[in-house]
Amino acid sequence: MSQPKSPSTAINGITPIQQMISSCSGALITSLLVTPLDVVKTRLQAQKNPLTKGKYFVYCNGLMDHICVCENTKGWYKAAGHFKGTVDAFYKIVCCEGVTALWSGLPPTLVMAVPATVIYFTCYDQLCAALRVRMGERAQEAPLLAGAIARVGSATVISPLELIRTKLQSQKQSYRELTNCIRSAVQTEGWWSLWRGLGPTLLRDVPFSAMYWYNYERGKSWLCQWYNASEPTVTITFLSGAGSGSIAAIVTLPFDVVKTRRQVELGELQATNSSGQVSSSTFSIMRRIVAQDGFRGLFAGFLPRLIKVAPACAIMISSYEFGKAFFRKHNQERILQQLQSTNT
Repeated sequence: MSQPKSPSTAINGITPIQQMISSCSGALITSLLVTPLDVVKTRLQAQKNPLTKGKYFVYCNGLMDHICVCENTKGWYKAAGHFKGTVDAFYKIVCCEGVTALWSGLPPTLVMAVPATVIYFTCYDQLCAALRVRMGERAQEAPLLAGAIARVGSATVISPLELIRTKLQSQKQSYRELTNCIRSAVQTEGWWSLWRGLGPTLLRDVPFSAMYWYNYERGKSWLCQWYNASEPTVTITFLSGAGSGSIAAIVTLPFDVVKTRRQVELGELQATNSSGQVSSSTFSIMRRIVAQDGFRGLFAGFLPRLIKVAPACAIMISSYEFGKAFFRKHNQERILQQLQSTNT
């Protein structure tokens, strides 16, 4: 008797819809756990280097970096209080402002972060499965290529939204004004103006993604052998995600430094409605950083980035893999029930 076929077993035992749900839940969990760390970091930085009106700063929810503008002296990033350190900041923010203050600034960034993560993870799984079949003996390299392609796709899709969000934040435009502004920019500079700043983003994110997925898959396989496990556990995926994310973060840090500089400059240009170009090419900015601050300047913010990226990658991938395992088990049980009902 032939085995009943289910659309749920299309690739790796789960459907693309189930992959999307898994990545969406992983994105939400990651944001909820990582955002408080960046809120505290931003408040400590604002305390050390006071933000003036119109000043731009980087904010991350564990999934994406965002450029935010200081609009006044009463924003969540400039609330009153003096902090002696990270633990003291956590304590005083919770006591004086409430627990919800640790997630300040999160809702607007989730509008972009969650869709981008869903696109990225789902595309990776679909591409990786297809490439493993086509690459034959070189199937181990499929995560490298699939990760790079998936990141190019998600970054390209989200780039115009990042541009629009920055304009809304910096200029307080209505949607009608924003539509007119975008239409004018397209008419004068072409459609490519919506993807301004995409180059530096890809220079950092594509190598990061390729290295991350390759090292993650290899690390996961190695740990499964080490623990003699037939299937990766949450602990195995967590450790693999943290390790691979740390390696990728360290290697791509110089591009992250350049990307942040260019994002801030781009935000300032948008705020002043200037038509000027962002300083110069990526490698020109790198040469200038080395000339001013030495080679160490390219690795500025090494520890904060590592502390942020490693747990974010670990939480995201372990949540995602847990979700997939749940759906895979659910699909297998459903197929088994179908077989039993057919036999009876």
